[in-house]
Amino acid sequence: MGLRMGRNLAKKLPNSGMYIYDVSAKAVDEFKASTPQAILCSSAKEVAEKADVIFSIVPESSHVRAVYLAPETGIINANLDGKLLFELSTIDMETTRDIGEKILSKHPGASYYDAPVSGGDTGADAGTLTIMVGCSESDKNWPQIQEILSTMGKDIIACGGLGNGLIVKICNNYCSSIITIATTDTFNMAIRAGMDPLLLQKIFKTSTCANSNCQVMNPVPGLSPKAPSSNGYKGGFKVQYMLKDVGLALGLARTAGVTLALGNMSLGVYQGASLDPRCRDLDSKVVYRYLGGPEDWKKYVRKSS
Repeated sequence: MGLRMGRNLAKKLPNSGMYIYDVSAKAVDEFKASTPQAILCSSAKEVAEKADVIFSIVPESSHVRAVYLAPETGIINANLDGKLLFELSTIDMETTRDIGEKILSKHPGASYYDAPVSGGDTGADAGTLTIMVGCSESDKNWPQIQEILSTMGKDIIACGGLGNGLIVKICNNYCSSIITIATTDTFNMAIRAGMDPLLLQKIFKTSTCANSNCQVMNPVPGLSPKAPSSNGYKGGFKVQYMLKDVGLALGLARTAGVTLALGNMSLGVYQGASLDPRCRDLDSKVVYRYLGGPEDWKKYVRKSS
């Protein structure tokens, strides 16, 4: 996803210098092939030294800590005075608050924001992501934040203080994980009972269960032509990432003193799908396959006499 976002950034700001670093040489080579003007750096610290605005997006909390706090190569070791730092990863709230506090304690002239994104690969390619920023609209940098992030996103939303962007993102993905399972169960049941899922989808569009997981990203192959489910579940948001995010939701719930009624159920489904060789590394909607949904559903549809 970072690759796609970076391409948009380079496309919309062609006259701005772009400095990049990744621990994966393959990822760097792929980005350089499409964005030759990007300048390769030897560490996250070097990127932060040379750039005025810094973006980071990596898979897990431990990776974010390494990017920012590593003793010699971390961003915290650079001169950050007057610079804007955007942490775009989906991680736990506590980690980003801890990193932000350490950054601002050492560099009071810097500005650090959690800014997780939603919209998947499609939104990253199109530059239409929703970006949830851990600050208020009264933040002195808010106009500049909107201008910068609009190069990658369509809806730039101030969510409150540091860490609040991640609260929103984790809650969104938890809710989405549940809706995907409910949509899978519902369509599996209807198809096996003889219902045409295309007609069911059409009816649901104007009914109380209308949602984007049903209409735009339906887990049933052939119902949403541009969705990963209609392309062998390739691309999209990997099922392992959804497993991680459900785990983050359970962690956030513990911090908030809340019991999630469907949390462990959802965790079990995505954990099972992540371990299933038929599903691993595919889009999270592949839980339809994991839960036994018929992909050749036309043979189940009852014809009218």
